[in-house]
Amino acid sequence: IMVPELLLGLSFGSAATLQPTCLSAQFRRPGDYILGGLFPFGTEAVNLTTRSEPTLVVCERLFIDGLIWALGMKFAIDEINNSTSLLPGIKLGYEMYDTCFEPVVALQPSLLFLTHNGTLGIGVQCDYTDYQPRVTAVIGPHKSDLCLVTAKLFSSFLIPQVSYGASSEKLSNTELYPSFYRTVPSDKNLVEAVVLLLNKFGWNWIATIGSDDEYGRGAQELFLSIAGNHSICIAFEGLIPTDLSDPNANNQLEETIKLINKTKVNIIVLFSFSQPAQALLEHSIRMGLSKKVWIGTEAWMLSDIAASIPNIQSIGTVLGFVMKIDTVPGFEEYVADLFASVQQDKFCQESRKLNALMNSDMLATQCPECDHVSLHDVLSVLSRSQIQPVHVAVHSVAYALHRALGCTHQACPRASIRSWQLLPFMNTFPFTVNGQSFRFDESHDTNPGYELIFWSWKNGTLSYLPVGDYKEFLSINKSQIQFHTEDQKEPTSECFRHCKPGQFRRIKGFHLCCYDCTDCPENTYWSTRDSSTCTPCLEHQWSPARSTRCYVRSERYLFWNEPLTIALLVLMSIIISLTCLTAVVFLKHLETPLVQASGGKLNLFALLTLALLCLSCCLYIGKPSNTLCMIQQIISCLCLNGCFSTFFIKSLEITLVIECPRCAPTFLPWLAPRRAWLIVASCFLTECTFCLCYLRVGPDNLLADYKSLPTEVLLVCNTESWLAFTLLHGYNNCLATVCFLCTFMVQTSGKKYNLARGITFAVLIYFITYIFFIAVFATLKTVLRSVTQIGISLATSLGILGSYYLPKCYIILFMPDLNTVDYFPNSIKEESEEDSQ
Repeated sequence: IMVPELLLGLSFGSAATLQPTCLSAQFRRPGDYILGGLFPFGTEAVNLTTRSEPTLVVCERLFIDGLIWALGMKFAIDEINNSTSLLPGIKLGYEMYDTCFEPVVALQPSLLFLTHNGTLGIGVQCDYTDYQPRVTAVIGPHKSDLCLVTAKLFSSFLIPQVSYGASSEKLSNTELYPSFYRTVPSDKNLVEAVVLLLNKFGWNWIATIGSDDEYGRGAQELFLSIAGNHSICIAFEGLIPTDLSDPNANNQLEETIKLINKTKVNIIVLFSFSQPAQALLEHSIRMGLSKKVWIGTEAWMLSDIAASIPNIQSIGTVLGFVMKIDTVPGFEEYVADLFASVQQDKFCQESRKLNALMNSDMLATQCPECDHVSLHDVLSVLSRSQIQPVHVAVHSVAYALHRALGCTHQACPRASIRSWQLLPFMNTFPFTVNGQSFRFDESHDTNPGYELIFWSWKNGTLSYLPVGDYKEFLSINKSQIQFHTEDQKEPTSECFRHCKPGQFRRIKGFHLCCYDCTDCPENTYWSTRDSSTCTPCLEHQWSPARSTRCYVRSERYLFWNEPLTIALLVLMSIIISLTCLTAVVFLKHLETPLVQASGGKLNLFALLTLALLCLSCCLYIGKPSNTLCMIQQIISCLCLNGCFSTFFIKSLEITLVIECPRCAPTFLPWLAPRRAWLIVASCFLTECTFCLCYLRVGPDNLLADYKSLPTEVLLVCNTESWLAFTLLHGYNNCLATVCFLCTFMVQTSGKKYNLARGITFAVLIYFITYIFFIAVFATLKTVLRSVTQIGISLATSLGILGSYYLPKCYIILFMPDLNTVDYFPNSIKEESEEDSQ
C-alpha cells in the first residue's frame, strides 16, 4: 500500500533536482559471466541517411520504454547475483547498448559481443568450438527486423540470444536461427487471436494496415493467409511508412486514409509500432475519418505516444491483444531506489569505476539523455511497462548456466563454459520465475497467452480494461465493451452474409471474397466441404432447389393402375368387344351375299388381326424392357398387315371389275378364295422380311431418360434407327396406298352397294392417324409416347371397324332385305360361274 506513495514522493524529489545523474553509468558491470543487452534507448537516428562515412550513428530522442526494459535486465541480474539458490557464488556481469530501432546501430554492439574475450578482435577460425566470445548470452533486441539481422550473427557462433519483444514468425525457424529464443509468442498466435475476434463479432469486411517494417509486413502477411481461410474479406491492405522524416510519408498516410474511406469498412486491423501508428491516427483525425473499430496490438496500444494524441477518442473503439504478463515483484521499488542512488556522488563514483573495468570506451554509453531523466519522467511508463519478458529472458539464461555448470543450491563450481554449451539446457528444461513455470517450445518460443484489452475512457482518462483472453480458446465479455455506436453495440462490417444450407457463394464485384448467397439449382446439392459451388447429383439422382442432399430417382413409365391407362384399357375392351361381335355376325351370315361380296372368310381373318392389334396395346403398359421394345412395333405392323392384305385383295378385285373389265376374266381367278390366301400369306411373309431387316438395322431399345422429368427416370422405348422404322412401316403404307388408289375414284350405280367407299374411308382414317402418330412419336419423350402408340392402334382399329365392318353389320341386322345378290354382287363368284359355262 505504501509503494505508490513512496514512488510519488520520490518522483517529486527527483523532479526538483536539476543536476545530471549517473544513470548512464549503470548499464555495464563486470562479472564471472557477461550477458549482453540490446535495448532501444533512442528512437531517432539523426545522421543515418546522410552519412557518407561509416561513423557512429547517434540517436537523439530518448525512448523511455527502452530505458525501463534495460533497467529490468539490470534488476534481474542483481536479483540473481543476490540469490542463494540460483547460481550461488557466481556473479553475472552485463553490457547494455542502444539499438535505436535501427539494424545498422544494433550491429555495432553485436560485433563487440562476438569479439574474443579480453580482446577487441573477432578471431577467424575454422572451428569455433573452443572460441570464447566476450559475452555468454545476449538479451534482446526488441524488434523483429533487428533480430533477423543479429540472430544470424549469433547463430553462427551458437551464442544464445533471447529476445523480449521480437515476434516475427520467421524467427521460429530453428534451422536458420538455432540459438535464437524469445519470451513472447510468435505473431502467428496473435494473428489467430485477431481472426477469432473478427469471427466472434461476425466482421468479415475489414481493412488491414501494417507498418513498413519486418513486424508490420510479417504480421500482415500471416493475417492475410489465415483470414482467407476463415471467410474474412480484406477490403484494403496497405503499409504505412516507418521513416516519418521522409518527404513522401505524409502523402502515403493521406492516401491510405482516403482508400480506407472509399471501402466503407467499419473495422481496421493495425499491425504497427507506436510511431507509425501515431502518425496514421493523427491523419485519420485530421482528415475526418468516421469512427471505426480499431483492432491493435500491444506494439502501439499500450504506448503513451498513441494514447496522448489530441482528440484520440474520436477515432472510435479500440480493441486489441496484449501478452498476458504478471508484474515483477520489487521492480518499481528497485527503480525508485536506483533513481535516488544515481543522485549521490559516492554511488556515482563507484559506478564509474565499475564501468571502466569493462574496457569498452569505443562505444561509450550511447545514452547521454539518461543522465537527465528523473523518476517523475518514467513513472507513467513504469506503471504499465511490460518488464516480465525481459525478466524471464535473463532468468532463462541464468537457469541454463546453472545447469551447465552443475550447480547445487549451495554452490557452483567455477568452470569455463562456452556459449554453445548452454543450448541443450535451454531447449529441454523448464524454469521457474516468481512461482510461474516457463519452457521454450520446439520453435524456441513461449506462449503465455493474450488478454483482450479495451480502451475505456472515463472523464477524459484512459484505462486499459481487460474484456477477454486467448490461449487456446477465445473468451470475450461483450457486456464490458462500449462501442462507439449509438446503442453501444457492435457495429456491422459485412461484405457477405453466411450462407444457409443449400446455398452457395456467388462472387460479386471486384473483391473475390465478396459474394451473394444463391440457392443451389435443381439436381445439385450443397456440400459442406466446399460451399463456393453446388455439387451436381449423379445421373440416377435428383434434388430440389436449395437442397443439401440428392435423392434416388423413381422409375416412370405407363403404370397399369393409372387413370389414363385404365381409360385406354376400357376403350380397348370396347373395341375388341365390337370386333368380336362383328366377327360373330359375319360368321353367322358367312354365306350371305353381303359377307361373300365383302371378302368371305377373309373378313374373319381381318377382324382377328384387328383384335390382335388392340391386344398388342398391352405391350406398351408396364415396365418396358429391351425385348418388349423390339417386339412392340413388329407385332403392330404384322397385325395391321393382315388387315391391309385383305383390303388389298378386295381393292384389286374392284379395280379389275370397274376400271379394267376386259382384263377381269384373265386376272380375277387369281383372286379366288384359295389363291387369295396365298396373296395374304405372301404379304405377311414380305412384312416378316422387313421385320428381320428392322431387327438387323436397328430395333427400338430401352432408354433411361434422366432429363425429361425433374424427379423421375423415364423408361421409354427409343427409336434407334429411323431407317429401320421406315422399312417396318413402309410396306403397310404401300399396301394402304394401293388400296386407296384402287378405290377412291370408283363409282357404282345406286342399285348396288359401293364396297370401295368403305375401303377408301378405312385407309383414309389410317393415313390421318398415321401422320399424327409420326409427328407426335418423333417428338415425345414422356409416357405419352406409349399413350400415343396405344391411341393410334386403337384409333386405327376403330376407324377400320367403323368405316368398313360396322355399316355392313347394320345392313345384316337391321336391313336384311338388302342382303341380296343384286345389291351385293360377287364379282369373283360370277366370273367363276361364267368360266364354268
